[in-house]
Amino acid sequence: MNISGITWRGESIQDVELLPDLPLDLLGLLTKTNGFILHNGALHVRGACLNPEWHSLRQAWFGPDSFSKLYKEVEATDIPFAEDQFGDQFLMRNGGVFRLETETGQVQPLCESLQIFLSRVEEDIVTFLNVGLNHPLEPGQLLHAYPPFCVESKSGVSLKPCPASEVILFHADLARQIRDVPDGMNIEFKIKDP
Repeated sequence: MNISGITWRGESIQDVELLPDLPLDLLGLLTKTNGFILHNGALHVRGACLNPEWHSLRQAWFGPDSFSKLYKEVEATDIPFAEDQFGDQFLMRNGGVFRLETETGQVQPLCESLQIFLSRVEEDIVTFLNVGLNHPLEPGQLLHAYPPFCVESKSGVSLKPCPASEVILFHADLARQIRDVPDGMNIEFKIKDP
């Protein structure tokens, strides 16, 4: 499949030990292009590499801050192969693609296969992933939304490019703290000085 809008490509495969653990469709994608970024950050597909860490599929899947360690809703066998510009993760589970809403920790089915996922991204990335193309990011960055999208805000939301690891850890901590808060309840954010 041809993928348009690639603005950054991963270097050649370094982590060959990971390849036997990948489903054939993901393996085929990574052998053609070892991960990539679309539209300056709208979507990032991780690669079979050791560095940079933000691009490493191994780190996201098995590392000390892997998504299965950060979120109880993510299974150890889920493959966090991609993320959108806000840090929501796309997981391969039993051949299908699921979306991890990182602010809340909810995991929702999205597509029946990687091929369908990529086709829908190619057709209309903005609508399908609910992303914008007017916030260019450097490789390794995500957009940090404050207040988070999962809360209602009367004053709007600010978006700031931040290192991906910071956004990921912030979302995981937020999801952990609000996990048992019923919908519609008020929560209060307390900002601490560094």
